[in-house]
Amino acid sequence: MKTVVAALLLAAAALSSHAADSVMLTGTIGSRAILIVNGGAPKTVAVGETFQGVKLLALASEQATVEAAGKRLVLRMDTPASIGGGGSSGGGGNRIVLPADSRGHFMTQGTINGRTVNFMLDTGATSVALSAADAQRIGLDYSKGQPIRMNTANGVANGYRLRLSSVRVGDVEVYDIDAVVTEQSMPFVLLGNSFINRFSMRRDADQMVLEKRF
Repeated sequence: MKTVVAALLLAAAALSSHAADSVMLTGTIGSRAILIVNGGAPKTVAVGETFQGVKLLALASEQATVEAAGKRLVLRMDTPASIGGGGSSGGGGNRIVLPADSRGHFMTQGTINGRTVNFMLDTGATSVALSAADAQRIGLDYSKGQPIRMNTANGVANGYRLRLSSVRVGDVEVYDIDAVVTEQSMPFVLLGNSFINRFSMRRDADQMVLEKRF
């Protein structure tokens, strides 16, 4: 009996040590989702099943709803989501793990001022950058910002410089972040250096790890 109890405790410890930091939906097979957790091998998961701490709640066309670390996330195809290691809903975490997608980009869901957006990590961007359409969708009154002219790949564009109250990825939240809003359309919000500079950053195989500076 003692041997069985010890084995169960070891198994529980192993599961705990492999708690998910990141998860990505890469496809579907019938009513099963294909998930990659922590940059590992793809795993097919049925609704109601749990894999490495990630429970699949619902599956629809091109998206899945999962629960992990006490949080509910909506995953979109090939868009990694950072869960964070702390499991806290208060934004007190210190570590972000972003797996690379099939194109080598580091992408994740997050929030700006509490509203959900899709981020792409961009070390070449001076600040967090978002389109006017995304700003309007999340209720950001960018017209009160400082008007600027920006040089882009498509020429000179009008924009506005402003401060964001908060930017959050997983359970990591930072405050008072410089940002620009451009009138040009953008498929994602660029998570630029005004956010990245709050962290130390290192590449670990196919993952980018950001640790909060103190």
